[in-house]
Amino acid sequence: MIPDKAPKEDVFHGSGDLKREAHISSFEKYKDLYLKSVENPEEFWGDIAKDFFWKTKHTGQFLDYNFDVTKGEIFVKCMGGASTNICYNLLDRNVHEKKLGDKVAFYWEGNEPGDEMMVTYRELLQRVCQFANVLKSQGVKKGDCVSIYMPMVVELVIAMLACARIGAIHSIVFAGFSAESLCERILDSQCSLLITADGFYRGDKLINLKLLADEALRKCREKGFPVEKCIMLKHLSKETEETALGSQSPPAKRSCPDLQENQTGRVKKTHPVPQVPWNPDVDLCWHTLLLGASDECEPEWCESEDPLFILYTSGSTGKPKGVLHTVSGYMLYTATTFKLVFDYQPEDIYWCTADIGWITGHSYITYGPLANGATSVLFEGLPTYPDVSRMWEIVDKYHVTKFYTAPTAIRLLMKYGSEPVQKYKRESLKVLGTVGEPINPEAWLWYYNVVGEKRCPIVDTFWQTETGGHVLTPLPAATPMKPGSATFPFFGVVPAILNESGEELEGPSEGYLVFKQPWPGVMRTVYGNYQRFETTYFKKFPGYYVTGDGCRRDKDGYYWITGRIDDMLNVSGHLLSTAEVESALVEHESVAEAAVVGRPHPVKGESLYCFVTLSEGVMYNHTLEAQLKKQVREKIGAIATPDYIQNAPGLPKTRSGKIMRRVLRKIACNERDLGDISTLADASVVEQLFQNRCTTAV
Repeated sequence: MIPDKAPKEDVFHGSGDLKREAHISSFEKYKDLYLKSVENPEEFWGDIAKDFFWKTKHTGQFLDYNFDVTKGEIFVKCMGGASTNICYNLLDRNVHEKKLGDKVAFYWEGNEPGDEMMVTYRELLQRVCQFANVLKSQGVKKGDCVSIYMPMVVELVIAMLACARIGAIHSIVFAGFSAESLCERILDSQCSLLITADGFYRGDKLINLKLLADEALRKCREKGFPVEKCIMLKHLSKETEETALGSQSPPAKRSCPDLQENQTGRVKKTHPVPQVPWNPDVDLCWHTLLLGASDECEPEWCESEDPLFILYTSGSTGKPKGVLHTVSGYMLYTATTFKLVFDYQPEDIYWCTADIGWITGHSYITYGPLANGATSVLFEGLPTYPDVSRMWEIVDKYHVTKFYTAPTAIRLLMKYGSEPVQKYKRESLKVLGTVGEPINPEAWLWYYNVVGEKRCPIVDTFWQTETGGHVLTPLPAATPMKPGSATFPFFGVVPAILNESGEELEGPSEGYLVFKQPWPGVMRTVYGNYQRFETTYFKKFPGYYVTGDGCRRDKDGYYWITGRIDDMLNVSGHLLSTAEVESALVEHESVAEAAVVGRPHPVKGESLYCFVTLSEGVMYNHTLEAQLKKQVREKIGAIATPDYIQNAPGLPKTRSGKIMRRVLRKIACNERDLGDISTLADASVVEQLFQNRCTTAV
């Protein structure tokens, strides 16, 4: 599983300063702890559980599971008999037991430089309790699902923790998704209430969130599922006021329907405030509801396996999967991975640049850092706005010590060279992290040499929405680094590489990445669809959790993720289903058939290259191309906008009618080495597709 000794050649080592203070300071210590975590998970995780509050203790086996479909129903259970509340452990425990009430929980940095606020642990606890009482007053109770569609503001954290406090299940939908995507997720999770905001700016671009939310609710009504209540936060139309808590807070305290007045608030005057529709039968004002709400709220004690949240991730069938995580195991795993992977120390200022709408934001902005009493930066804006130095300006402003971002952002900033980085000192940085997709060695070296000035170890983390937290990762000061490698498994995680026949491969090898046993934070099911859970993750290779990713293990035992094996694309660190994009294209009346593949992109990792076969008599032109791109944007979101659309009178199909996507990938990349195409029904379409290729950068 891991080598006996750390390799000494072709590796990078972490900072000597870290060795003196690191939680895990050597490869030998990592190896010993890893073996303990695998051979005796009860003792390993039991020791960690002692740091948390349990209303009732667990009884029996710490981790019970079945990964083998031939032996019965797939299940994972952690800490049976135990009860707790994750919000209590994140906030009350830190405020009352650890005396961290005055410690800053979040420095919020808005889209515009100078738009900022901070919130302490005590203030966060009070505001979460207030909003939890608001939710209860609206009839939300334990087990109900609440949909959250908000920008990167402190109130998003407050909303999710308020749900957790009363035992409600939160389902956060990324604010960049379309009304159609939001509607689909509300319907699948049967949410009883929606929480949103008036809107937000991403750079210079206005996102009128309330309009999108209203459109989603209209679609829900048309499909027979009316959502009766929508709570709206005033974000763009806010004013600076002192709250009863004594800290600066963005929201205005006036009744929400007056949003149509031309207020500028603290948003820069160059940015107009949007006209916000208001439906008094459905809409409720966040700020009005808070008036008079008590800032004390007893937590709802939850069983270990009670649901905590649903988060949707793209599925290869095109219909998003509602990944379900539960209370205790997720809490333990995110807290532990955060502490050890980032080598968290109490004086750290930590910044994860992800959006909370993705699993990275759930685990490593909200739950993991707060469980450790950490101070984090919460950033609303873009890495290039108002200029390409914004990230490094923020690093210096808050003296960020641990920095976690996506390879997409690194590649984007690489384009501008080292000068925008070196304008700022960055002396506070100690650990750099990457997340979302494998990082190419060139970007890794730029990150290491330019951003970290060769003194900061890089933790290149591999994990998924489904895993809950890091599963393959370096550890600062403990594991020597190889640029682009996810290195070794985290504690309690047992990887294997299988061939197509399901046989485990030893030594240097390449194949399917699977895991042989669970860890506390792994998903429990696909919400409302157990059969899909079993089929997607366990049916192909009974006895293993199947990641859907390819993997290579080198001679030193390091793991290298080679990309998705199924029909998924990784665009800017976000998984997109080819079937979902194809479905959106085919909904256009002019399109008879569509096939979507990925082609390498220097910044996004992968870009969408779409082949469309048009209906009889339809001519392909720029107007139609613009309509198709708009349709995909509206159905899925801006992130899924095709980079290339090619008119394809015919597609390469086998005699059974299956599209040969590997051939389309070759065409998209203009690579003539097609391999065996003897099974094609009509090989002549291939040359025609090569001749009609879109003009691409490379």
